Amino acid sequence: MSSSIPPSHPPPPQPAYQATPGSILHASRPFYSAIAGTASTPNARTLLMTFDIAPRSGRAWRVPAGCIFRLSTPFGPQVGDLNLWNARNPRERFWAARTRQLQSSHVTTFDRLWSCLPYMRPMCTIVADSLGEGKEEGKGKWGEGHGVSRWGGRCHDLLGTRCDPYGEKMLTGGTYNYHCHSNLVRAVLPYGLLESDVHDVLNVFQVTGLNEKGQYFMEASPAQPDDYIEFFAEQDLLCALSTCPGGDLSAWGWKSQGTDMRDTCRLIRVEVWALEEAVQTEVLRGWEEFKPSDYAGAHGHC
Repeated sequence: MSSSIPPSHPPPPQPAYQATPGSILHASRPFYSAIAGTASTPNARTLLMTFDIAPRSGRAWRVPAGCIFRLSTPFGPQVGDLNLWNARNPRERFWAARTRQLQSSHVTTFDRLWSCLPYMRPMCTIVADSLGEGKEEGKGKWGEGHGVSRWGGRCHDLLGTRCDPYGEKMLTGGTYNYHCHSNLVRAVLPYGLLESDVHDVLNVFQVTGLNEKGQYFMEASPAQPDDYIEFFAEQDLLCALSTCPGGDLSAWGWKSQGTDMRDTCRLIRVEVWALEEAVQTEVLRGWEEFKPSDYAGAHGHC
């Protein structure tokens, strides 16, 4: 009778959310690389709008499906908190937790940002990231050239969420009205949304990780002047971004009104681009908006 002897060095656990071939989880790298390549192709893009979000503030804007939006740091490092909604149906909104499970704790080129149930589809896909690890192709230009800090921190964070006045009140007893949650609330009110519509965020340009006790930590942003991240809108989007009152997080603390932290705060630039019609015909050939999930099982209810 044979016995099974466990290996002395068992293999590490595999990622829990792996898709079968052909799943929309797998972004076509040639397709999205071609979209990113239009940035350096003369007359391939038309600028639809550009604006700067001042330090410690927020703003919302719309992006049509099939267009590109870029977030950049023209004057140096600054963390931003990003929310997304379907512009035609704000009940469909960004789902940070499921994106973290499907993609990674920190996102970069070729990762998608996913919407909540029951829609469960890509809202946008990252097509370029000057700070990213680049997955298998290429390496990040920070973190000793491989996009990871000495403490294991990575950029464009999905582990944490927005700072908010309720947390500050609980932790310190203080009141401050310009946390990212509050900035996002003010930004979306003119679009008919409410505080309850603001949700967990993608923290762009933010480096975070978990320490040996599993506790969340943040590090100073590595962004330099004109670092950027670009997204391709897979549907009509309403976006909102807060320029975090923690600035680049090099002087982070809950006393958000402190002079030192204010000195680390900078603007974030937003640009929205459309592809020229002839370029769309070539680069976007065959592309269409992803349909909501076709699950029809009624959750077992008869």
